[in-house]
Amino acid sequence: MCYYSTNQQHAEIKAAPKCKRKPLILMLFAASLLFLSQPAPTDAVIEDVLDVIHVVKEVTTGILKAWDIVQSSPLAANIEFPLMREKQRKVLQRLKEVSRQIDQTEQQHAEYVALAIDSVTSYMNQNGPVIAKMNDITDTINRISSRYEQMKSYEPHQDKLEMATLIQFAEWTVSPNAHSVQHLMDRLHLTLLGGEDKINTSSNLLYQLASNYEKFSDQICLPQQSAQQFIYSLYADIALTELKGYTMMEFSWMMLRVYGKGNYTQEAELMRQNYEKRTERTLKPLREVMRRADRIVWRCDPPKHKAAVTYDEITRLLQGYIENEVDLNTDETCRETCSFYQATRSEGCFKELFCARQPKCSGRLFDCQFVDSDMWVCPSAQNSTRRYEYVEYENGRVLGQRGQCVRGTTKVDSWWRYLFWHCSYCFCMCDEQGLKSDRFFNLRESLSDVKRNRVVTGLRFVKLNRIFHLQIQEAELLPRGAVNESTLEWRKIDSYNIFDRDVKKGVDYHTLSYESRSIDLDDIYTDDNSYVVTGVRFRVVGAHLNLEARLSELDFRTGQLIQPEVNSFWKSNDNTDVSGDDRRKKIPLSNADLPTRTITTSIPISRHNQYIDFTYTGLDKDAAQSTVPFIDIQDVTSKPPVPLSGIGIYYKGRQGYGGFLAPKIITYDFTPHVIVPTKNKF
Repeated sequence: MCYYSTNQQHAEIKAAPKCKRKPLILMLFAASLLFLSQPAPTDAVIEDVLDVIHVVKEVTTGILKAWDIVQSSPLAANIEFPLMREKQRKVLQRLKEVSRQIDQTEQQHAEYVALAIDSVTSYMNQNGPVIAKMNDITDTINRISSRYEQMKSYEPHQDKLEMATLIQFAEWTVSPNAHSVQHLMDRLHLTLLGGEDKINTSSNLLYQLASNYEKFSDQICLPQQSAQQFIYSLYADIALTELKGYTMMEFSWMMLRVYGKGNYTQEAELMRQNYEKRTERTLKPLREVMRRADRIVWRCDPPKHKAAVTYDEITRLLQGYIENEVDLNTDETCRETCSFYQATRSEGCFKELFCARQPKCSGRLFDCQFVDSDMWVCPSAQNSTRRYEYVEYENGRVLGQRGQCVRGTTKVDSWWRYLFWHCSYCFCMCDEQGLKSDRFFNLRESLSDVKRNRVVTGLRFVKLNRIFHLQIQEAELLPRGAVNESTLEWRKIDSYNIFDRDVKKGVDYHTLSYESRSIDLDDIYTDDNSYVVTGVRFRVVGAHLNLEARLSELDFRTGQLIQPEVNSFWKSNDNTDVSGDDRRKKIPLSNADLPTRTITTSIPISRHNQYIDFTYTGLDKDAAQSTVPFIDIQDVTSKPPVPLSGIGIYYKGRQGYGGFLAPKIITYDFTPHVIVPTKNKF
C-alpha cells in the first residue's frame, strides 16, 4: 500500500477516545459475528490460525471455564448470601482477566485500524447509501460499547455493588428484545452484509469497501497497508469488538445463575449455536474478499520532494553536450551534418573556441543533432552535476528553463569554412564515467539474519559511495505470521567503493552505460504460503538489471524458519524474450521533464514482465541534463509489519514527466489461515 507521511495525523488518531472512532469500525463490527464468535470447547486445540483468532480462542475458552465457578454447587434460590458474594467475586475476577486480554490485543491493533478507517473516509462521505448504513451501525455499536465499559467498571467496585445492579445489567444484556446485545449484533450483521440473497454478491458493504480501497490510490497512501492488510486490520477490530459482546452475554448468564435466577445452560448453548450459524453463512464472502485482495504495498509521493531524502538520482549517464562538428572527427572537417555522428567522441578543441570554456566530455557521444547555428549558453555551477542550466538559440528556441544565469551566458556561434562547409554546433548525448557520474548498482546479496529467525519486512533504495543498494528491513518472525516489532531494523549494507581492492565490476557492482541501462520491472513472489522472503539481490541478465528474491520455508504455527540454510532458494523472472505473446515489453520514456516538477502525485504505471531504460530528460524541458527515472529512496514497509511473500521493482510517474523507480513489497497471504472455528476445531 503506498502512503504519505502523516505523523501528525497519527498522533491525532491515537489520541482520540475510542468512542470517537470513525463509523467504519462500527460498520465492520458485525463481521466479527461471521468469523470469530464460536465458543470453544475447553479441550480445543488451535493450529494454523491468525493471532486475533487465537486470542478469541483463549478468551472464549477462559469464559467457558468460568462456568465451573457457578456450576460448582447446586442451583438454589436460597443460597447463602456470602456464598453468592464469593461466587460473584470469582466471576468478576475472571471478567477482569478476560477484559485485560481483550484490551491488550485491541491496543496492539488500534493504530493500524485507525489508519485503515481514515483511508476510506472520503469514499464514505461521497456515498449516500454507505453513510446511511454507517449512521445506523454507529448508533448500534455505541450502545454495545458503552454497555461493555459499564460491565468492566463493576469489577473494581464489586464489594459495594448491590445485587440488583448486576441482575438488572445481566437481564438487559440477554433479554430477547430490541435492546439486547444479541439483537444489536443481528442488526449489525444485516446492515453489513444484507439479507441471505446478498451475502455472496458484490452489493454487500464488505465487498464495496475492499474494491474501493484498491481502486483509489489516495486511499492507499495513508494507511501503509496492502488491500488484504486493510481488510485484516478491520477484521481484527471486528473480532475484538464482537468478543466484547460475547463476553457480556456469557457473564450475564453466569451472574443470573449465581443469584439463583435460573439454570440458563440451554440459553447459553442457543446463543453459541446462533454464532455458529452466522459464521457458516458469512465465511465464504469474507474469505473471498481476502483472497481477491491485492497484497502489494508501494510508496506514494511525499508532500514535497527532497533530494537525498525522498529521492536520489543517477547522474551524468547520458547528458546533453554541445560540441562543434570540427571536433567530432579526427580530420577536423565539417563535411557532414550533425546527425551523421550517432556514436563518436570529442577528438579535439579547434582553436580553443567554446570547447575550451566548458568541461570536456571524455566519454562517448551519441545521437548528435542540429538545433540552430547560434546560441547563448548558461553554464551550471562548477559543483553541479549539470552542464547547462539552459540554452537559448537565436531562433527563439530554449532548451531547459530560462531564468537568472548566475555565471553569465556565453555566446556560441557556428561558422563557415571555405564558403562550402558549415561548421555547426551539434547537441549530442555524453556518456561519461567520472566522479560526477553516479551510475552503479550493487550486485551483492542482502540477507536477513536467519540464524536469529529474522525475515524481510521492508525495502528501500540507498545510495552509498555513489552505488545504489537495495536495503532490507528485517524483524524476528513470531507465531501465526506476526513479527516482533521491537526487533525491526534496517540491515547494514556493505560500504565499499568501486575502486577498493578485490571489488570487481560485474561481480560486486553493475555499471550503467549507453548499451546497458535497462532494469526489469517484475513482481517476484511465491504462491506457496510456506515460504517467506529472507533476502534480495540484483543480477545482470544480458544488458538488464534483474531482481531476485530468496525464499525460505517457515512453520506458520510456531513462527520458526525451517532449516533456512537448506530450505531456501532464489527466485526471479528470467524472461529475456523480445518477441511473442510473453515478451518483456519496454515502457517508452522520451522527452520527459523532471518528475519533481509535476504538481500531481505519481501513480504506478508498470506491470510485471516489463522493463524501462534509464535515459535523458527532454531537450526543451531540461536541456537533457538529468537522468530519469529518478530513484525513490523512501522506506517501503507495511503497518503492521508482516512477513513478505514477495518483492518487486516498479515504475511510477505521470505523462510527460520522468517518474520514479521504486521497490514494492508483497505481504504474506493470510487467507489460508483464516479458519472458521467449529465444534471440532477452533
